[in-house]
Amino acid sequence: MAEERAGIFPHPPADTEPHGITMPEICREAGDEAEFIHPADLADHLENLSLEKQVCALRHMPTEDAAEALAELEGSVAVDVLENLDADVAAQIIAEMSPDDAADVLDELDEEHRDVLLDKLDKEDSEELRHLLNFDPDSAAGVMNTELVLLERSFTADEAIAHIRREMAEDKESPYYAYVVDEQDVLVGVLSLRDIMLARPGIRVGEAVAGQSVVSVTYDTDKREVASLLSHYNFLAMPVVDLEGHIMGVVTYDDILDIVHEEASADMLGMVGADPEESVDTPWLESVRKRLPWLMVNLLNSALSASVVYMFEGTIAQMAVLAVLMPMVANQAGNTGQQALAVMIRQLATDRFDQKKAWMAVLREGKIGLATGCIMALAACAGAWGFTGNVTVGGVMGGALLCDMLLGALAGGSIPLIFRALGRDPAQASSIFLTTITDGAGFFLFLGLASLFLF
Repeated sequence: MAEERAGIFPHPPADTEPHGITMPEICREAGDEAEFIHPADLADHLENLSLEKQVCALRHMPTEDAAEALAELEGSVAVDVLENLDADVAAQIIAEMSPDDAADVLDELDEEHRDVLLDKLDKEDSEELRHLLNFDPDSAAGVMNTELVLLERSFTADEAIAHIRREMAEDKESPYYAYVVDEQDVLVGVLSLRDIMLARPGIRVGEAVAGQSVVSVTYDTDKREVASLLSHYNFLAMPVVDLEGHIMGVVTYDDILDIVHEEASADMLGMVGADPEESVDTPWLESVRKRLPWLMVNLLNSALSASVVYMFEGTIAQMAVLAVLMPMVANQAGNTGQQALAVMIRQLATDRFDQKKAWMAVLREGKIGLATGCIMALAACAGAWGFTGNVTVGGVMGGALLCDMLLGALAGGSIPLIFRALGRDPAQASSIFLTTITDGAGFFLFLGLASLFLF
């Protein structure tokens, strides 16, 4: 059977689900052409099914497979599935998940339903998950995995290898590193599995890490800073400790990839005034509520730009070609500003700027804006002159374009820093404010110069 080869339902039951849906039918919809389905691919297949079929599929999977698939589902989809699964089945799946993945899913549930599922777990698992749920989800502790391999300083290399084998036999996630601790579980060193395997027989792990400078983060470190540090040091995992240095868990590179993806998506949405949490699965009325305030802000900003044009109504009436050329100035400056804005937001997301370096970066964008503005101004001047046959119109076009591109570059570099200084997300609706500046200034500069030199 293709369904059996897919590994989704190794033993499809003979019974029929509600509304005449049989398990083989669900298997075919989940992907009956694959010889083996990775949990991430399985999650993609499940997300294309109806909620009823998703619930049916997870209920009939082996618990371990269901746990892996649930961990890969989009947050809102995973929540819907858990809320519609039988509580006992849902609790069994949660128990099979790694603690960090289980905590992420449970954190999205309403408190009452979450407590029901936690009460059905064994005491140790329940206490561990409740402990993780107490931490800020945007902190290192909020994304850490508590399944890690600890080695006592007194272990020899052979004892360490035997200990790792016993730990892995308990179905823990594959470790990238083993963490050496003292009698009080204070982190004193880190060893890769390669280091342990190649260690001289009889050497104690405490000797192997002697003098080592351990890189770690405290539990309250922002997850974005953890991502930055992990990238900086090229680690596969970052240990998380409390304020006294006791090891609490580890943040692995797969969690960091998720963080980087979330931050990039949030920045992209925030730049245009959309909510960072919004997706295609968000109810449309909720999206309206979230987008409308920024659209109102944009409307007011556009009214300011329109009022600038209205000030020069007489100028435009005397030379209609100005209305044709005017949007080109604002559009080109807006593009310049967006480039500077994107570079600055990316830098703020991946690096920690001190104030001096940040404003030097703005100056750098100004230089770029001036250089590109000069080149584009010459091109625009020649184009407008050829289009209208009037050299003065070409000069006005070039001058306005140069000034607005310089302003756009400076504004694109400055807006994220101003937002950060005000305690706001640097990406939040920055594009809207940039457009207001470049449009308003572009119209004013172009029409102002036209009024001054043409009439």
